[in-house]
Amino acid sequence: MALTNDTFFKPSLFTLVGVPGLESVQHWIGIPFFISFILAVIGNGLLITIIHTERSLHEPMYIFLAVLAATDLGLTLCITPKMLVIFWLHSREIQFDCCLIQMYFTHTFQCMESGILLTMAFDRYVAICEPLRHSAIFTKKVLISIITVVTIRASLIIIMCPLLIKLRLKHFRTTVISHSYCEHMAVVKLAAENVRINKAYGLFVAFSVLGFDVIFIFLSYAFIFQAVFKLSQKEAQLKAFNTCTAHIFVFLQFYILTCFTSFIHRFGFNVAPYVHILLSNLYLLVPPLLNPIVYGVKTKQIRETVIKMFTPKN
Repeated sequence: MALTNDTFFKPSLFTLVGVPGLESVQHWIGIPFFISFILAVIGNGLLITIIHTERSLHEPMYIFLAVLAATDLGLTLCITPKMLVIFWLHSREIQFDCCLIQMYFTHTFQCMESGILLTMAFDRYVAICEPLRHSAIFTKKVLISIITVVTIRASLIIIMCPLLIKLRLKHFRTTVISHSYCEHMAVVKLAAENVRINKAYGLFVAFSVLGFDVIFIFLSYAFIFQAVFKLSQKEAQLKAFNTCTAHIFVFLQFYILTCFTSFIHRFGFNVAPYVHILLSNLYLLVPPLLNPIVYGVKTKQIRETVIKMFTPKN
């Protein structure tokens, strides 16, 4: 790492601050993050195990739910361990390449989660609006194809974010990242070069992935509500709504936090840095914690299986 004209040329190490402005109390901040991490790992791991072992749950909705749980598990494992090391052990250095790898997997899992939420919305649309064709549409081959497309889309569209940093940016004003993990824009802002391409590509990813998915999720639920309101029986309407409530809650908390955090990151110049960083951490760590709880409470089959697992046989 050579220092020239107050810039760092091809730095080999970055330093993660954690939560800027709250360094003196980060050891306390780490406690709720550690608890949420443990609960998220247990909850998502249990959800995957239940869906895998229980044959009655080998249906499209639950298979998508298992993929969502695996994505949440990967997301929290990408971020939380290093974050806790920063908070508790004050080990803030991270290799430049390791930083780019963490960035890649973090944003890839985010993109995958968005794609899975879209497929789950489409699954509910077919189940409610075209119930007789549901099994014919969501065959095993189609399920594998959908999951593969979601994974490949996320992997390919995100890979350019770290590659553009690696190939284009050589000079950095500082190597100190005012964040708890290696986030794309947090690293790009450190560069002492023209970063328009990097910023433009970041916006392209946000609008092409999140924008596309949000539009089609809204359309799916618009058609669902239209079909539900046409049902003559109140019981049928309530049953249809009940199958969607968990999906709607997960969809809203994921995208509201995403949009709020993204706008603050780009336009919230008057927002205190620690507020932005804490919101960014919550945005990534709250969904892995809440998703298994929401689906466990709202889904009868999963709830009964959990009770069966933890109830003595005699």
